[in-house]
Amino acid sequence: MPNLTDIPGIPQIWTRTKGDPQIKIAILDGAADLERSCFQGANFSQFKPYWSEDIELNEEYYYYLNLSLEFNEQQKDKKDDPDHDKEEAKKEREAFFAPFPEAIRRRIELSSHATHISSTILGQHGTPAPGIAPLCTALNIPISFAGDDFISPVNLTHAINTALQWGANIIHIAACHPTQTGVAPDLFARAVKQCQDNNMLIVAPGGNDKGECWCIPSILPGVITVGAIRDDGQPFKFSNYGGEYQNKGVMANGENILGAQPGTEEPTRQKGTSCAAPIVTGISALLMSVQLQRGEQPNAEAVREAILNSAIPCNPEEVEEPERCLLGKLNIPGAFQLLTGERLEPHPQPLSYKEMGVNEPHPQPLSYKEMGINEPRPQLLSYEERRVNEPHPQPLSYEERRVTTAEFTPPFPRREGGLGGAGGLGQVATIPQSVTPSAASKLVYALGTIGYDFGDEARRDSFKQLMPAVDIDGAIIPANPYDARQMVDYLSENPTEAKPLIWTLNQELTPIYALEPVSGFAADIYETLVLILAGQIQPEDSDDFVERVSIPARLTDRSVELFSGQVVPVITLTNTRGMYGWKVNSLVDAALQTVITEATAPPEEIAMRKALSSFLNRVYYDLQNLGQFAKDRALNFSVTNAFQAASSFAQAISTGMQLDSIEVEKSPFCRINSDCWDVKLKFFDPENGSRARRVFLFTIDVSDRIPVTLGQVRSWSVRK
Repeated sequence: MPNLTDIPGIPQIWTRTKGDPQIKIAILDGAADLERSCFQGANFSQFKPYWSEDIELNEEYYYYLNLSLEFNEQQKDKKDDPDHDKEEAKKEREAFFAPFPEAIRRRIELSSHATHISSTILGQHGTPAPGIAPLCTALNIPISFAGDDFISPVNLTHAINTALQWGANIIHIAACHPTQTGVAPDLFARAVKQCQDNNMLIVAPGGNDKGECWCIPSILPGVITVGAIRDDGQPFKFSNYGGEYQNKGVMANGENILGAQPGTEEPTRQKGTSCAAPIVTGISALLMSVQLQRGEQPNAEAVREAILNSAIPCNPEEVEEPERCLLGKLNIPGAFQLLTGERLEPHPQPLSYKEMGVNEPHPQPLSYKEMGINEPRPQLLSYEERRVNEPHPQPLSYEERRVTTAEFTPPFPRREGGLGGAGGLGQVATIPQSVTPSAASKLVYALGTIGYDFGDEARRDSFKQLMPAVDIDGAIIPANPYDARQMVDYLSENPTEAKPLIWTLNQELTPIYALEPVSGFAADIYETLVLILAGQIQPEDSDDFVERVSIPARLTDRSVELFSGQVVPVITLTNTRGMYGWKVNSLVDAALQTVITEATAPPEEIAMRKALSSFLNRVYYDLQNLGQFAKDRALNFSVTNAFQAASSFAQAISTGMQLDSIEVEKSPFCRINSDCWDVKLKFFDPENGSRARRVFLFTIDVSDRIPVTLGQVRSWSVRK
């Protein structure tokens, strides 16, 4: 990739923003050389770690640094030689660096790494190494200087806690600690979770171990894993994949990435997942800057999901091993559109630097050679001069941190022809490469009603032909496959016929998903769908009547066209766990049984029943959603398992209060490797406006296919 401007979407997003100084990026790596011209004028400083000691940057250090720069230049020329053997080059490199003192060699390696990726993120435009988000603020936190403790969990914990105290919005962690289990030391895992709970986005490279290998911290939940693709769009063979990487990782350009190097103004091109990850970090910073432009607070979860949701899956016909592509390739226009609801198009009139409120970048500086003088050895600032001791920021309130991501329905293409083959969903339309409407975790927990569709006339007529005629008042009439009663009777006698149908999940009679049972329990799932459909056609006063269903599933990157021409995404169901059908009144009765006692007065019971029914219907209708985002899955589960809500209503109604609002927010407390959200019910007194409002909160973990509630209902009073 010759330049960053060749990456689709970067030139367009630069017409909107080149970053905002309010967005703070912590870069956890080696010690970057901040004296390079690409960092001059940048809001970039360096922290002096108390857990690691730097070596003395004396004449010996600069002597070996200059030798390494000369060697790199020689190797650059050999790379262009097709006859140059890679293994031979590796041996040459090992032989060259053998005489280097170990501490100096490691210091140069870590500094080179940090300088390169820092310039990719923050390099000022108009310099030899321009970056993606030059106007953002950054702090380089060296994990280590020259020791073998760069991937030490203790050092990493110290560094990430420093980023937390500094108040970073994004934490870029360059370290890659190999792991076979995917389990991080508890101390470090808790530090990562604490940052995420404080609205911080963490980005890390997936590693270059050439296979199904994983690294800490990239394997941890909520961390964006970044793999590397070549300039031709193929994934590098050395880029790690597998495990949880497949559900939380994107691929970014990782070949020929231009960046700065210590001790010289001559940039260099490098490759690897460590070069790809800064691209995702820089784009994340620009997306947060866009949020500020829109008057919103930076929202790490919204940015993370936008990046993962919009990843473009690799085409198996073009990529030999598409599983190496993780969720897919970084899609900057798609992420922008998911986050804002707008298409990423160049700004009609590019803003001037004055309009953007920033200083115009310094023009391309002349090299020392062009000025006819010898290049001076850089005088590094002391760490005391670079150190930033900024007080911990006032934590944002939940209200300030809440950002609603715009709903987006992509323009799905129509597929040609009808459904093919008996059984299954037949031919499916390919979702366009602009946006992939999948949840970051691919998990779905949605509410609605069950329906079915034929896809085309041929499939419909095949059912009409096979279904028996119906006797109505002595008259024999042909079967009507659209009559749900006739279809239930037919499927009850012929259960295998459930498979050729396209089963749908509907909201207000509109299909939102096509349901595809898979795995060894597919037959049981089809049977359950038929039973639910049978319940939906029962009289409303029947005990077997089904008014609402819950469907836990996993979103695919496929879609299917229905008979009406509507195209809906396909979700897969692996077993019947979590598939529930209920009637609102019956659910209310069951929930109230847990809180109603003999001492409960009839008026209170009536009020609680009315309030709980209102709460359920409000979620069903007013807060209706697709169940893809984590907060939506938590909200939907709160009405599936209404017992916590019933407990809240019992306490509130007994004091004369009524429901005011329903909110779902990221929980500040959670178990390790979980995704916890707080459902907050706020109550008010309609007869006393000066009375304090009452808040009831219960926590739901949505990290699994079936959400679970944690702990007990908590309650407190708040000012009006």
